[in-house]
Amino acid sequence: MFIDELDAIGKSRSGSMGVVGGHDEREQTLNALLVEMDGFGSNSGVIVMAATNRPETLDPALLRPGRFDRHVLVDRPDVRGREAILKVHVLNVKLDPKVNIEQVARITSGFCGADLANLVNEAALLAARNNKKAVGMVEFNEAVERGTAGLEKKKRVIHEDEKKRVAYHEAAHALVAYSLPNTDPIHKVSIIPRGLAALGYTMQRPEDDRYLLTQTELESRIHVLLAGTIAEEMIYDDISTGAQNDLERASEIARSMVMDYGMSQLGRVNYRESQRSPFLTGGGADFGATRSHSEETAREIDEEVRRIIDTSIVQVRQILQTRRASLESITSRLIEAEVIDGSDLQDIIETTNGKPQLVPGTTAERRGTTVQTSSDRENEPPVDAASQ
Repeated sequence: MFIDELDAIGKSRSGSMGVVGGHDEREQTLNALLVEMDGFGSNSGVIVMAATNRPETLDPALLRPGRFDRHVLVDRPDVRGREAILKVHVLNVKLDPKVNIEQVARITSGFCGADLANLVNEAALLAARNNKKAVGMVEFNEAVERGTAGLEKKKRVIHEDEKKRVAYHEAAHALVAYSLPNTDPIHKVSIIPRGLAALGYTMQRPEDDRYLLTQTELESRIHVLLAGTIAEEMIYDDISTGAQNDLERASEIARSMVMDYGMSQLGRVNYRESQRSPFLTGGGADFGATRSHSEETAREIDEEVRRIIDTSIVQVRQILQTRRASLESITSRLIEAEVIDGSDLQDIIETTNGKPQLVPGTTAERRGTTVQTSSDRENEPPVDAASQ
């Protein structure tokens, strides 16, 4: 017997995890299921399987030995898994001979099976709209961008002053990302509005599937996110609301560094108050337990988050000031062309400033200097697109 969406009937009962119940019929259904699975009676020959994407909400009694005691975590596929899934979905799609499924798999890091199926369908629709007889890499790349950044809004009218501000904002994201030694390569910079709110975006694609991030890599991500608003402050002596999402993401990374990863002056301590799932942690003894800390510690955490952000602002401002010529050149090209790919960005920066700028105070070299072009995309997908 297979039960899909087990959380619909197997949610934790009143009192567990601090959840206040009261749905008597649901609890009676859960109790009946528990008895049938492991009561006094015997049901030999019956195998019960279930699936859920919310294991943290399940009642602990469901997960104890004798019931759902064998847990199989179905994670998002890696690059090989994505390639295999894509090969299944393109069987009924006519592909251009130049399409490389391995490259498509590499630019879709973080995609699940449903995302990949939708990607192939979207690419086929784009090819049909363009009256093409086969789906090419252009359609696949556009489908990836649509899925991550939204639809292009070329007809949206933007005032010239706002367009120039957005260009400075995105140029700063790209320049700082290029200047640091441990950031993902820039794939594309655009000031064409996409989706509901993004007036521009800077798309980065990692070179490999990543499962770990170092402290310096997280700090570099904060640098890139803050670059747009710092550039606005430098150029206009004023900032706009366009950096709201950047600030939110940068602050969350900094807070995770302090509370989750022990990457701060407060020491190697985890301060996050969270309810752990026995399904994911492999045990249920401390299910629902939280770690609390004092008001003084909470204040120190806030101060440490602020220190990380302030330190990043100083370093980002130093990069933008020393590479002001590149910032102006990238901005001018964006205003003129609206879109710059990775190779064009590299040419502009190297023409105006030469070698990539190192992290202030270090002698570290950039991890690879080759930036993929729009026609040679072998990198991972837009996981870190910094949006205006």
